[in-house]
Amino acid sequence: MTTPHRPRAEPPSWRIAIAGGGLAGLALALALRRAVGAPVVVTVCDPALHRDPAQDKRAYAVAAGARKMLQALGVWDRIANGAQPILDMVITDSRLTDPVRPVFLTFSGEVEPGEAFAHMVEGGALSAALAAACRDAGADLIPAGVAGFSSRGSHLAVEIGQGEHQQVLEAHLLVAADGARSRLREMAGIGWVGWSYPQQAIVATVAHERDHGACAVEHFLPSGPFAILPLRPGGPLGHRSSIVWTEASASAPHLLALDPESQRLEVERRFGLQLGAIVLETGLQAYPLSFGIARRFVGERVALLGDAAHVIHPIAGQGLNLGLKDSAALAEAIVDAVRLGLDPGGGEALDAYERARRFDSFAMGVVTDGLNRLFANDLLPLRLVRDLGLGIVDRMPMLKRFFIREAAGLAASGPRLLRGEAL
Repeated sequence: MTTPHRPRAEPPSWRIAIAGGGLAGLALALALRRAVGAPVVVTVCDPALHRDPAQDKRAYAVAAGARKMLQALGVWDRIANGAQPILDMVITDSRLTDPVRPVFLTFSGEVEPGEAFAHMVEGGALSAALAAACRDAGADLIPAGVAGFSSRGSHLAVEIGQGEHQQVLEAHLLVAADGARSRLREMAGIGWVGWSYPQQAIVATVAHERDHGACAVEHFLPSGPFAILPLRPGGPLGHRSSIVWTEASASAPHLLALDPESQRLEVERRFGLQLGAIVLETGLQAYPLSFGIARRFVGERVALLGDAAHVIHPIAGQGLNLGLKDSAALAEAIVDAVRLGLDPGGGEALDAYERARRFDSFAMGVVTDGLNRLFANDLLPLRLVRDLGLGIVDRMPMLKRFFIREAAGLAASGPRLLRGEAL
């Protein structure tokens, strides 16, 4: 007697809606589509998706773990030619009027054979590469925002766009990647703890005469750190660097109102002349600085991602890398749930994501907040203590290696994508 043939059951189809087409949101969409394909429909909603990514002139430090993630997602090869490795790092502590800037701590070499600490990548190029890869992988990119959502038990009704053009999607999970002032976080009833710093970050691209030698420099000044981050050659003088200049909020408006030559001179006072004459390749742009973390990273069929979940001081250059860690961890939780036949918007998947990311994000926020308070202080006794501490770390290779591997995102317990492993 033969057993009657039964058609093989098709796996259920799930929809993930991502509100926010920034780097973290696009990385999550790509990771999901590449890992599970057809069973997961991924829709990214953001009004900014219609803009030309080349308008974004910011540069980001992509840590070694995040670079491995981009490699695993098939994106790194699209931007590698424009990425500048950081092979050395120098940390100084001085006042602006000091005639010399003593070096208290240096890092050099690779975190692994052939793996730099980090790479400097221009934001427009990375955004364009991620968006193109998402489209190639079958993600839906909609240039409209998420206006709201409501629960329907087994799914959410997600409202996209406004007025007569509004559409409603059924989604099993809504990812709020809509920034630090996330409206969706508020709609989900998730609280926020944070404060503003009396500082602003001023960013620009600087062209200079001499080669930077793939070296990043962090000058700690009383108003905050002045970071010089190497970029690929180009510009009017042949060599370029990105600056992230932390300045007191009271001083920032005056600096931004100066004429271009006066701005260049102010930058030169902090940049120094070690790389020869400098030219401002882009205008100065300022951003207010703050610390904040969500009381929870998840709600009912809602997950927070990137700045919607946490905002930290840029003193360690970890903002983007924390967002990409979120993307890697959330993608892993969703993919594991789908492969087990579980609801990707259910409690098990969301709890796994929160366990993976909330403590790590809080710990990094505490570290950067403490560093900022320690170094943005001109009291002589505190200066002596911190400089002594930097000198001690500089003489302990094992400790330096531990610090740099943690900053590079290469912890063995991290998400698989950050180890360069496919989901």
